[in-house]
Parts: sequence; C-alpha cells; structure tokens
Amino acid sequence: MACTTILVGKDASYDGSTIIARNEDSANGEFNPKRFIVVKPEEQPREYKSVISHLTITLPDDPLQYTAVPNADLKEGIWGEAGVNEANVAMSATETLTTNERVLGADPFVEYTPAKGDEPEVPGGIGEEDFLTIVLPYIKTAREGVERLGALLEEFGTYEMNGVAFSDSNEIWWLETVGGHHWIAKRVPDEAYVTMPNQLGIDEFDLADALGDQEDHMCSADLAEFIEANHLDLAVENTTPFNPRDAFGSHSDSDHVYNTPRAWYMQRFLNPYDEVWDGPDADHKPESDDIPWARQPERKVTIEDIKYVLSSHYQGTPFDPYGQLGDERTRHMYRTIGINRQSQLAVMQIRPYRPQASRAIQWMAYGSNPFNTLVPFFPNVDSTPAYLEDTTTRVTSENFYWANRIIAALCDGAFRSTSNAVERYQEKTGAMGHRLVAATDEQVARLGLTAAEEAEQSAAEEEFEADNVDGDVQPMDPDEIIAAVRNPEVRGILAAANQTMADQLKTETEKLLDSVLYTRSMEMKNGFHMSDF
Repeated sequence: MACTTILVGKDASYDGSTIIARNEDSANGEFNPKRFIVVKPEEQPREYKSVISHLTITLPDDPLQYTAVPNADLKEGIWGEAGVNEANVAMSATETLTTNERVLGADPFVEYTPAKGDEPEVPGGIGEEDFLTIVLPYIKTAREGVERLGALLEEFGTYEMNGVAFSDSNEIWWLETVGGHHWIAKRVPDEAYVTMPNQLGIDEFDLADALGDQEDHMCSADLAEFIEANHLDLAVENTTPFNPRDAFGSHSDSDHVYNTPRAWYMQRFLNPYDEVWDGPDADHKPESDDIPWARQPERKVTIEDIKYVLSSHYQGTPFDPYGQLGDERTRHMYRTIGINRQSQLAVMQIRPYRPQASRAIQWMAYGSNPFNTLVPFFPNVDSTPAYLEDTTTRVTSENFYWANRIIAALCDGAFRSTSNAVERYQEKTGAMGHRLVAATDEQVARLGLTAAEEAEQSAAEEEFEADNVDGDVQPMDPDEIIAAVRNPEVRGILAAANQTMADQLKTETEKLLDSVLYTRSMEMKNGFHMSDF
C-alpha cells in the first residue's frame, strides 16, 4: 500500500502538540472508499481473524473505545488505518516500506499458504489490515503501542514491511518492521519532523539504548545477534553509526522515481533556506538516497503545512504534472505525493494545553489531496457524523468520500480553470474548522467551572502559550485520562461540534461540486452557440 507520512514533534509544531499524519493511498488501479467511525468496547472482537492471512488472534477482554477509518468494502478486511483511543493515544498504520534481499533471506515474510490436497492451510502473519484493530484499543501510551505491536510481530510475524506511528501528548514513536519477525522503533526528537515516503527511513540507530535503557530506541530482543549473524551492518570500520536504512532498506532505481522525490519535496518546503535544493549543485536532489529521516524545521509546522506537503504535486518545480515549468518528460518523471488513488488523510493532533477530555483532534480528508479539504473532528465521542461514517461502495454525492472523488475527477482535466475554486474551498473550510475548534474549546472550558477555576485554567493556558513550556495543563496517569475522557457532558459538546462541522462541510463541498461541474460543462467539446456561426 503506497502512502506518505509526516510526524511533527511537540517543539516543532505550531502549538506544542504532537502531530502524526499519513495519506492512505490504495494500490495501483484500485480505489478504496473509507469510513470514519467510533468503535466501542462492546463492538471490538475478542476473537480476531485476518481476511488476508487467515490468522486468528485472541484479543484482551478490556479494550478502550477508539476511532478508525476502515474500508467501506470489507472484502479484504477492516484496514482501520488511523485513530485515537480513550487514553488520548493516536496510531497511524501503516506506511508500506521497502527492504532488500539480505534481510528477506535471513528473516522471510510469514505468508499465507492455502490448503492443497491433504495439506491444511498455513496462516500468514499480521499486516496493515490488522494493526490498528489489534493494537490501538489496548495501549495507554505511545511507548506501550511500540511494545504491544513489537510483541505481536515477534509472535506472529508479518507478510510485509511496514512503518507505524504512535503518539501521546508527550512523545511520538516510529516503528519499522524488519523482515518477518524483527522490528526497530525510534522516538521522534521533540524539535524535529520526520518524512516517510514508502522507504525504510530511520538512518541512525543506537542499539545499546534499544537493548538497554530504551530512552529513545527500542527493538526486537535478538536484533544485535540477527544483524551480526547475517552481516547486515554496513558501517565502515565502525567509524559511522549503525544505519538501518543501509542495513535493512533499499536503494533501487524505482525508489528514485517513486519514493525519494517525496521526501525531497517535503523537506524542501519545510527547510527552504537550510540548503540548496534545486539545480546541479543541490545538496539533496529528488533522487538522493541520504535525505535525512528527521530534521528541525526552519519555522514551526502548522496543520496547513502538513496538508500542503501531503497534497503536493511538486508545485514550483519542473516535475509538476499540472505546471508550466519543464516539459512533458519532467512533468511525469516522479510519483507525486497528492495522487489520484488517495483514500484518506488523517492528521492526529494531541494538544497538551487543553483538558484531557477534549485535547485530541483527528483532522480528516477523503479522496485526492490536491482537490480536497482537511477539517477537524473530536475523536472522543460516542459516534461520528453520517456524512463521514456512512460511506458505501455506491457512488453518491451524499457522503464526503464520493463527493471529493467526483470533484477531483472533474478538476484534474481542467486544473487551471478550477484551481481557484478549490483553493477558496480549502481556505474557507479550513478557517471554519479552526473557528469551530476554538469555540468548542471555550464551551468545554466553561463547563461546570467556578469563576476561580476558570481563571486558574486561563492562567495556565496563557503560561503554556507564552513560554511554550514542556508541560501539561492537566497532567494525569492513563487511567485518570480515560475517566476524564468519558465525561458524558463533554462528549455531548464534542459530538455537537462534529455534527456542525460535518453540516458546514457538506454545504461547502456541494457548492464546490456545483461550481466545478459548471466549469467543466461549459468546456465540453460539443458545446455550440449561435454566435459560433
């Protein structure tokens, strides 16, 4: 599954939040309608069976409620992809990664083998279809997410290479699978962002920390022996740090067309002045294999920055398929980030300056990113709006997914004549989203507080904003967070805000659809006027 991920540490984000975001792109030639749902504890399976690998797993009895973005068509399984649970832990799964023959020879994928004659079927391992469902309901911190998924990988194995993100209000962790049973994980530096374009990305790893204190690194228990036995460490005479990208990843010709250009463009946008990005003397070029995994941005990263880079079609470069720079060869040289077969984009923001009950936001977009919009929803509610939840496989403008698919198909062939309408739509709905979040925060803050409590909370928020302190306005242990998040009055406020957002979104999306349909209709080749004589 082709995707693009960006992770933003709390000191690199515009408001001190941890932010994890990923485009879910379907396989070539496929389009997967998506739903945005809440999964309640009583709806969570206790006996889980994977559709693709036929693996059965017994799950714990005490799941948390969580959001997910599953497929509308379950023929290939759930594919929950992105969500936030009641402990305010977010998960994004997965970014499909690349590997090499040395790794797969040492630790082959665990693939499903169908029954043949008298031989019974052999289940495969776990994969993207399963990860969110079998992990997110059972973790209370980002670090616990790494530990649980790591244990499952060691027990059951996997049939593919994947990267998975976990976040809470304090930390972001990135886990990469290595072969069938091995894995590594690294904490994203607070002051940095990470770009991940379908390649194994971690480019420096402290094995001693991972096998010792685990402050910033974790891995499968036998990773050191695995590396040594299979001659995977390519460091020269121990003069360079261990580089997982060299050891476990790939540097193929296809990477230079499909993957590395995406990292190049994202970092070019977020760090335009740190180095030379264009021309023959560029420090990093679209086909460079050494583009850093993590980098400190030149300015704080916003939600709009994340949407922009994850919608990119290489604007301002000769590689833009809609642009006027370059030529027909260069404009189709590299795989863009914003692509036709995008299913959804989820941006999970955990805000330490808000009360636990309302600090998580799951920003959502459906369809092809250059032509859609990203808007906020509060995940800790009892249900999601029908406009995003009730997606079916039937094409209809009555839900957000299909409306955006139709808009994108109309706009693609008339980019110049429709781009202004799309930009106005994106700006208007984005502003509506920020206003709604601010208004909802205000409403929650007033709920049941005395004047003194209100003043105290306001002072704490102002201090957090002014000093950008490394703190939390409502520090709690995980069980206390869960209790706070289950406040029914707050959930009612958040659900009402979500519905308002969905209603406004539907109105603006239908206006855009009407506008671009009119533009495209007027450009039809069979148009004719009497004045044409």
